Amino acid sequence: QVQLVESGGGLVQAGGSLRLSCAASGSIFRLNDMGWYRQAPGKQRELVADITSSNWTSYEESVKGRFTISRDNAKNTVYLEMNSLKPEDTAVYYCNAVLVTDEYRYLDVWGQGTLVTVSS
Repeated sequence: QVQLVESGGGLVQAGGSLRLSCAASGSIFRLNDMGWYRQAPGKQRELVADITSSNWTSYEESVKGRFTISRDNAKNTVYLEMNSLKPEDTAVYYCNAVLVTDEYRYLDVWGQGTLVTVSS
């Protein structure tokens, strides 16, 4: 059983910052790509940022220069540092990981989501 647990969401004023964390636990042999997605009310889920096992990163256009994704492989954790937040960043943020289990099975796992609300 593999689990992703997110933390760090909350309410912040426009221009403020938040840091999201997502810790993976369970029978993990290797974590491959990890990413953050978000889903605003009435909208489809979209990729915000992702990071490969080699630390290559990519970002959705609207967050470039404001958000930074990073990972700590020793802790099986991925982070999303969000600065200069805007009301349009309000959404439920989900962590995703593509991994290999101890039984050498490939899994695509999602966290439960954490709400980020940016007030104007």
